[in-house]
Amino acid sequence: MLKTLVFSLIIALILILTSETPALAQTKLARPSAALTVELEDAHDERVEILSAFLQEYNSPFADQAHIFVREADKNNLDWRFVAAISGVESTFGNRYPEGSYNAWGWGIYGTNRHGFASWEDAITTISGELRSRYMDKWGAKDVSEIGNYYAASPTWASRVTYFMEKMTAYESTYSSSQLPISL
Repeated sequence: MLKTLVFSLIIALILILTSETPALAQTKLARPSAALTVELEDAHDERVEILSAFLQEYNSPFADQAHIFVREADKNNLDWRFVAAISGVESTFGNRYPEGSYNAWGWGIYGTNRHGFASWEDAITTISGELRSRYMDKWGAKDVSEIGNYYAASPTWASRVTYFMEKMTAYESTYSSSQLPISL
């Protein structure tokens, strides 16, 4: 009887060790109830805070859209200051534009022609995308001066856009993280 018990234990041990059933330590007992997803625009980006603070200095109506400027600049491989700087030249950062048009960039405005957008976000998204696809990719413009040749009739447009971009850079260097407002 002892031989049968030992033989049965050995067989059981062999079956357990060669079994394809995973051990309890390897078995997932529960699945996660939710996935944590972090989007790029939710991550801290000092450029957003700097641009927002810069635009607030000009009482810009789209200072709270700084994250859209940065998101669209990154998406379209543009300098994050560029589209905001154009609005500085065209409308003093949104303080002077055709009422109800959300067009602070002079986009499609020439002669009696007027163009409007549904929102600031729509304007920023459209203009950023068009600057990349039309002005740069299709027409081959490589910098502010070359874009200015297509974008504006004024020969000083590019230098004025560059002026505002440089002002943002100077503002960035004097506006350190410790001075940025904290929001929880």
